Amino acid sequence: MLMYSRELTVNWGESDPFGLVYFPLMLAWFNDTEHELLRVVGFPTDRMIAQNRCAFVMGDVHFKFIGPAAYGDKVRTIIQLVKMTNSTVHWDCKALIASTGATICEGRAIRIYAKIQEDGNIKSLPIPDDIKRVLSQPGSLVNMEPPAK
Repeated sequence: MLMYSRELTVNWGESDPFGLVYFPLMLAWFNDTEHELLRVVGFPTDRMIAQNRCAFVMGDVHFKFIGPAAYGDKVRTIIQLVKMTNSTVHWDCKALIASTGATICEGRAIRIYAKIQEDGNIKSLPIPDDIKRVLSQPGSLVNMEPPAK
């Protein structure tokens, strides 16, 4: 199934003096990687929300810290789709030191395709066929440059 990879740089304040990346930032790395993938394949989250109030929302995450990353390190994040149901996508996630391949963290994230209701609550919906078709393609997409801020 589809895999996407991108490179980022550990910013000042994202890790402590021992190279331990603050846990919420690991989740943000993968969240940003998934959003970038969706943008690259033609389904940017902001457009999905503007057009029909739908997006992929976090359902469940499990990550574990494996090794350090320090300020200035180049990190390669990788997400790979391992399962897709009627309304969920399941990603295997890994972050590596780009220069050595040493693992920083790995885990799994499950996203639910959902619609924001008028009252602010969300309701899961079937993933549209055009999104399913794109995400079901085998192969990989790689962004070698960090996205412009």
